[in-house]
Amino acid sequence: MAFPTDDAVGVFCYVVRIEKVLHSGTAPKEGEPMIVRIFQVVTRPGKEDAFGRFFHDTAIPLMKRTKGLVHVIPGAPLADTPREFCFVMVWEDIDALKAFVGDDISSPHIDPMEAELVESRSIKHYHFVESEILL
Repeated sequence: MAFPTDDAVGVFCYVVRIEKVLHSGTAPKEGEPMIVRIFQVVTRPGKEDAFGRFFHDTAIPLMKRTKGLVHVIPGAPLADTPREFCFVMVWEDIDALKAFVGDDISSPHIDPMEAELVESRSIKHYHFVESEILL
């Protein structure tokens, strides 16, 4: 069973059971909780296509090969929200997340190619709770 989490902008996130094997083939540190990071972006008006290309060609491949990232779920816009993109990421632990973004985990990791395309960003963090749902 999955439990929806309603964040500040009204997005429901279902976190599914994820096998605890990292890209490196190692398991997360015993006893330390994995971290869920929800990263949402609103593009500048008229920059949807340019950001979409960046998202698919640069951001998704980068995140898929990032050390310490257990799982990444990229989200592209729906028709009624054409400027909104997101990533739902599950990190090995808080140290793995800090290795990627720095000590201030509330700060975004911004690629120079995306800086001029984005109007706003939202970042939320949660402890991972194992659950099972059918996909």
